[in-house]
Amino acid sequence: MTRGAVRVLALALAALAPAALAAPPPAASEPPGALDAPWPSPDPNSWWSDERPKPAEAADPLAGRRVGRNAAPPIRLGADPLLYRLWGLPPLQGETLKSGEMILELWVRPSLTVRQAVVRLVVRRDGEAFVQARAGLGCCTPEIGRRVGFDAKLDTGWAPRLLKLKDDPLWDAPRDVRVVEAESSTDSICVNGVAYDLVLATTDKFRSIRRACDPAEVGQAGDVLEAMLSAALGHEPRFDVAFPKGADFSGDRRAYQALVAGGGALKPAANARPQPTPPELETPELATPPG
Repeated sequence: MTRGAVRVLALALAALAPAALAAPPPAASEPPGALDAPWPSPDPNSWWSDERPKPAEAADPLAGRRVGRNAAPPIRLGADPLLYRLWGLPPLQGETLKSGEMILELWVRPSLTVRQAVVRLVVRRDGEAFVQARAGLGCCTPEIGRRVGFDAKLDTGWAPRLLKLKDDPLWDAPRDVRVVEAESSTDSICVNGVAYDLVLATTDKFRSIRRACDPAEVGQAGDVLEAMLSAALGHEPRFDVAFPKGADFSGDRRAYQALVAGGGALKPAANARPQPTPPELETPELATPPG
């Protein structure tokens, strides 16, 4: 090939290069939507009417019930209904219980971090038990930041274990308490700890308990806290990280036992309200709602 022919060939290849770069790639063998293929835009006309997947049973184990003449009193415990929506939970006030059923709820609020959590346990009269749990950052933004959670059906055997908790002496204690040592006439002051708000709802018992900060306070609720968190842990690793000690409240329980053994006591706080008795219920029960 002469030098002139080589030059002509080089110019021809240079002219073809932009066209080759602009040519569409060969059709992929993957189906539409695979790899980096974009999803089609939703049809505005059918967005509001298209069928959507129904939520799993564990997302609201008491859903779809009709309130009859002999219905149980409405649940007016817990947080504000809008706060439940922020955490992705059905408002407690909209749930309907039947004889033999129970709802347990726990709000966890540490004092030195905005990482909060909420756990709801439901026991139905068919013997099934469910857990709904959420964790997230409850501060500084309109939404719950980095919220994670899950809804799960619990293994067989959890229902009777949870039902025993409704007879725990904790539910007969004052809602809010103060720690009084035997050798002191003043209340102990705690500024660094975790506040736990607990709710029990059955057809004939409604209770709200808050135990905050002091290990002796928390220790009185140790049995209930251990059972509730044991049911919630082990389903979602990101939720479990919020509880570095797991469901171990043995140290708090010992602090409460030592307080009582030494002549001290948990006495009603000055602003403690009486527990509600159905159907004369109060609203809402959490004076300082989580978040």
